Formats: sequence, C-alpha cells, structure tokens
Amino acid sequence: MIPLGDATRNPVRFPLVTVSLIVANVLVFLWEIGAGDAAILRFAVVPAALMHGHGWITPFTAMFLHGGFMHIAGNMVFLQAFAPAVEDTMGRIRFLLFYLLGGLAATAAQVALDPTSTVPQLGASGAIAAVMGAFLVTYPADRIKTLMLFGWFVEVTYVPAFLLVGVWFLLQLLNQTAAVVQAATGTGGVAYAAHVGGCIYGMLTARVFERNGRRAAAVE
Repeated sequence: MIPLGDATRNPVRFPLVTVSLIVANVLVFLWEIGAGDAAILRFAVVPAALMHGHGWITPFTAMFLHGGFMHIAGNMVFLQAFAPAVEDTMGRIRFLLFYLLGGLAATAAQVALDPTSTVPQLGASGAIAAVMGAFLVTYPADRIKTLMLFGWFVEVTYVPAFLLVGVWFLLQLLNQTAAVVQAATGTGGVAYAAHVGGCIYGMLTARVFERNGRRAAAVE
C-alpha cells in the first residue's frame, strides 16, 4: 500500500515545513551521491559509537540521510501524504520541533534495542513514523488515497487512516523479530524498532503539540 494523500481534508495553510523537509532531504541525498561512503558514514548513527560518547550530532544528521533512491522516494511519499494535515494542526514551528524530536525518539528506540550494534543507521522513516502516529490520533477516520499493488495489478482506492496506519504499525511489530536477528548477525536491514518507537512517540505527543482548536479543513 502506497499512500498518495489525504482525500478527506486540505490544509488551511501551505505546508511550508513539510515542503522544506522534502527539499532538504533531496538536497542532502544529492550531496550523498557525490560525497562517498566515508562522508555518509560520518553522519549516520552507529549505536556502539553513540553509547561510547561519540557522534552525538548523528541522531540529527542521520534523519536526513538515505541509503538509495528507493529509500528516499518511499520516505518522501509517506511524508507528503501524512505531514501537511499534521503540520496544519500543530502550526509550523511546533510541527518542526515535533518532527525532529520524533526522529530522536525513533533513534533512541533503535539504539536501546541493540546498543552494541556497529551497523550505521540512517533515514527519515523514524520521524515520518511519528507523523503517522500523530495523524492516526488526530484524523483516524480520514480516507487516504492509496495505490494498491498486487503483482502486475494496480488500483487506486481509499483506505481509512486507522486501517492503513494500523496495518503498517502491526507489520513493524511482526517484523521486529527479523530485525533483531539481522542486527545479531550484522547484516543490517530495516530499523523496525525506530518505526515502532517513532509511531508511539507520535501517538503519545500529538495532542501536546496540537494548537488549541486547530484542525485542517475537511474537503467539501
């Protein structure tokens, strides 16, 4: 399931922070292409190094790095689908703070799972998971325009947010065992704990960051 956007409501204000985050991620990715692996690894999170007091800036820098085109493309698709309504509800400054703290919460969850790991961690998915968690709490009944892929069969349909995000969250939990095995064998893989941690952070703090009485406008 690939979310394309919220079909139930439109933001009252232009989602400036969301667009800026997408642009920043794309520009950093273009820098990555020319910078080489050594420069990229310098700014990715390595849990073992972090636990020994090294690379304290990396939890911030790592959330703007990506491992390849499909990695950044997938993350940006999810970000543009869920973030505009959440930004409109929180306000730009509150949303930016929420997003960055969500990335840190996601990193903390992944590091706590395996603090001795030397596998570099990078990507915006933890912060985006926080946005999805906030969306789930704020607009659970909204219909998300979704691209469904079944082999060669493609269909666009509308899925309630609680179902789409709920299924996604359940898959992260179910895949956590595989992630633990991958970390133990040093093969890397998807940071499912970061997704789970980020989403839980978003669900728990959405109301804290929400501006009083603020709601994105429903589509007439």
